[in-house]
Amino acid sequence: MSIIVRDDGAVSLRYFSQSGWTAIFSGTDTEIGRMVRVECWDEATGAALVVDPKRGALRPVTDYEDFSRLERAEQVIAAVPGGGWQVHWKDEGPGGTPLTEQVLAWLITSQGRATAISVDAQGHVEDADGADAFIPPGENPAS
Repeated sequence: MSIIVRDDGAVSLRYFSQSGWTAIFSGTDTEIGRMVRVECWDEATGAALVVDPKRGALRPVTDYEDFSRLERAEQVIAAVPGGGWQVHWKDEGPGGTPLTEQVLAWLITSQGRATAISVDAQGHVEDADGADAFIPPGENPAS
């Protein structure tokens, strides 16, 4: 059997951005600290633009009093089918039991990283961040 055990620093989907950047906000008296995807750049000023859900428009990060900094984010450049791979957690099932889910797809980033996207029995999709092992096609996780 060739189960691949995870030992890398996995990246959660919240660290993905089409622009390759995430804006970090420290929070105010009325807003909690947050990470927001940078959608694009203002051509005139060069400022990073994020969605302002209250205004329903793009807004420069520099307009926010609690803007802290920009951080690099993973940029997805391709998605490929899961190919029969599975992800396995030792204790994420009901009552702390083992859990195995199908890999729906692999997201490939501009840095060459592949992130597994799993789908559960109810059809919910999420990244497989924190999985204990990757199981190749045809292998049994219980073996």
